[in-house]
Amino acid sequence: MEYSTHITKLGCSLFGLLSEALGPKKNHLTDRDCVKGLTVICHYYLECPQPEITLETSKHSYDDFLTILLQDQIGGLQVLHQIECVDVPSVHGALVRLTYILVSYIFSISNDKYKSVEHRVLPNNAGPRVLVACFFSTSYQLDSKLYGPMKELLSEDNPPKCRETMVRDYASYFASKGLNGTSALSSFKI
Repeated sequence: MEYSTHITKLGCSLFGLLSEALGPKKNHLTDRDCVKGLTVICHYYLECPQPEITLETSKHSYDDFLTILLQDQIGGLQVLHQIECVDVPSVHGALVRLTYILVSYIFSISNDKYKSVEHRVLPNNAGPRVLVACFFSTSYQLDSKLYGPMKELLSEDNPPKCRETMVRDYASYFASKGLNGTSALSSFKI
């Protein structure tokens, strides 16, 4: 419980910084309830004796606003940079934030100023691995709020790049599509 309290505070700070960088107002993302609905999931990956012949997870992004990831010292996380996956080095005691995991909804809200980064986890033979992923999303709440590009960012020269949608509709599509290596966001682009 204490961990989730601290992660929520960190999330509020990150959403504040992300809002401020977008320009219009510092609390835009927290005012839009992006910080609500924290889900914490722990992943345990067994040591893989032959990682070179094992299928890894396909590259994917998440259906939330922001993911904060704590990974152990073994690593194995990769992000898609341009056309290839690159390692995200494990740093002792560091939280890995994927803006390198900014996710699909931030792309939509920021009207493409922030990118949703696809990532994957590779099997390894260095030993068992533990990851703690903290997802900020309202997809489990019965919320009818529409999310789309911030009106303050739109202009004749910068029209909307995604249509407005409810988080639960996007999450439902994301779940039905599965992790097939293609972004769910492409179905919501204009």
